[in-house]
Amino acid sequence: MEEQIEREERLTYDPFTTSDAFGSVGNVLLKVARLFALAGGLIFVALVLMQLVSVVGRKLFSFAVPGDVEVLQMCAAFALSSFFAYCHLIHGDIKVDFFTHNMSPTKVAFLDAFGSLTVALFGALVAWRTAVGALSLKEVGESSPILAWPVWIPQMLMVPGFVLLAIAGFYMCAHQLRLAIWRSL
Repeated sequence: MEEQIEREERLTYDPFTTSDAFGSVGNVLLKVARLFALAGGLIFVALVLMQLVSVVGRKLFSFAVPGDVEVLQMCAAFALSSFFAYCHLIHGDIKVDFFTHNMSPTKVAFLDAFGSLTVALFGALVAWRTAVGALSLKEVGESSPILAWPVWIPQMLMVPGFVLLAIAGFYMCAHQLRLAIWRSL
């Protein structure tokens, strides 16, 4: 009887849901990912303001920001890549739990660990291929048509966001495996 009560207490108390569930390494990773996301958000705010000035200027004063579409495309690409790691760390990913809603928390944690491993491998693959693509663009000297900005720079600026996504995915995989193992005891 005591063993059953102890097991039930272990299942109701979950150390991974407390505020310091990630530990010191995970909290540092979370802070870095949050800074990346904030930087990406600020870039998007600046892009919206630039587009607002360009559209209003075009309609009212016959003035437009030169190359505004180029700037928007280049900056939005690397700003967007900065959100993925934070989203994954706070469980903001889209999950379809149609098949898993009746599974035990342990099985769901194992599946979440596998999903995080998949995210990590995807982040690493995209970071690698984005860096290779940026370096090949640098070699040929491609530049934007209006502003003549080198195209490789904004593409290379996407790489840190994808590397951080890979690190976050590997970390969450290990974290969720610990959770699954802890729950199975």
